[in-house]
Parts: sequence; structure tokens; C-alpha cells
Amino acid sequence: MPAARPAPSPRLGGGRHGRGRLGFVLLNSEETAGDDVRALVPDDVGVFCTRTRLADPVTVENLAAVGRDLAQAAALLPEALDAVAYVCTSGSAVLGEEAVARALRQGQPGTRALSLFACALVAMRALAIRRPVLATPYLDEVNRAEAEALAAEGFAVQGIRGLGIASGREMCLVEPDAIVELALAADRPQADGIFVSCSALRSVEVIGEIERRTGKPAVASNQALVWRMLRAIGVEDRIAGCGRLLREL
Repeated sequence: MPAARPAPSPRLGGGRHGRGRLGFVLLNSEETAGDDVRALVPDDVGVFCTRTRLADPVTVENLAAVGRDLAQAAALLPEALDAVAYVCTSGSAVLGEEAVARALRQGQPGTRALSLFACALVAMRALAIRRPVLATPYLDEVNRAEAEALAAEGFAVQGIRGLGIASGREMCLVEPDAIVELALAADRPQADGIFVSCSALRSVEVIGEIERRTGKPAVASNQALVWRMLRAIGVEDRIAGCGRLLREL
């Protein structure tokens, strides 16, 4: 028999995602952020998601406990991503940016690590918001923790309005028109912008309406997440229909 020919060497290219690959660590109860990210991120940017567990009720104690599992969750993502983020606004505010980044880099060595809270901070500064009101679905103790984290970053919070929801999944079920009502109720004359906090809320769908009704710039968690993650890898596409942040900056 003639000797078998060696198989040809495979021809490798750059892959499907020519402009970058992004990783997202979502919570187990999350039903909103994954959809928002995939809807807003351009097709030639890769989106890869994994999950970690947050126990109900959503309290400061339980949010802090998630930090123990972030590194393991990040390690389940593909290797050599361009950036990775922990997708929980209040959770990353409670843990702090340094702790979040350290945990994510343990699971994704050499990858740029971001937290959703830090993405929102950069977004508010880009929109020149210094005196925001805070609209959330959270319990009062979580609201206080997030307001304290904002104050530590130099923001003067002018008011807080929360829905008092303790269940992560129930946060996903808040109707968009109720989010508009929440933001309007939170607004104060002295405020120069509105921060609608929580990746579970469907705020991306109505952030433009909130800006129109208040006449002020507004930031929603998932809007800020996508904006910051794309800019972190050099993608500066403008995206219409989701507020000034994605449309103008």
C-alpha cells in the first residue's frame, strides 16, 4: 500500500471577530444585560458571557459574597479576550473597582478588567454629570452603599429613589414605563443628570425618553457598559436610539 499523505497544515485566520473580543460575567438571575449587550455591540466584535451566583435577597452582604466566585467565573470565558467586565452595578460598587479587577484578572490574566460601576462613573463624567440623582430597583441599604461609593468618587448625589425590590429576577421584570416614572420621581431641580442603576432593568429601552422628559443627560447601566467596553478596545461606533452617551460620544 502507498504511504498515507500527511494532512495539510490548517490555514488559520483572524477569526470571526475582527475588531475585538469582549467577555462579560453576568449574575445567575440576569435576563436583561445579555440581550442589551448583543443588541448594541457590532457584529464584528465578539461577545462571550459566563455567570456567577448572587443569592437573594439582594443585600450588601450577599453582593459582597459574589467576590469570592468572580475569578472562577472569569476563567470559564475564552482565553486572551481584549476586555472583561463584571456586570453588576451595585455589586461592583460594594466590592470596589480594585477588588473586581483583581478577581477578573485572576481568571483572565493579561486581559483589561472593568466593572459596571466604573463604566457608569466614566460615562457620567463624559456627560459632565457631577450632581446626579440615583434611580434604582434596590433596597435602601444597597442604595446607601452605592450613594456612598459615588460620593467617594467625587459625585454629589442629589437624591435617591429605589423600588425596594429584593429579588434579582424581579428586577428584570420591571416594565420600561415604570423605569421612566422612577427616573422622573427621582429627579431634582438641582441635579445635572440621572443615573438609572442596575443591569437587570430594561433602562436602555427608555433612556432616551428619560433624557427627553427631564431635559438632562442620563446614564443607564447597560448603556454605560457597552459604551465603555467598546471604547476600551478602540471601537467608537455611534449608536442611535439609546441616549446621548452612545449617540454623541
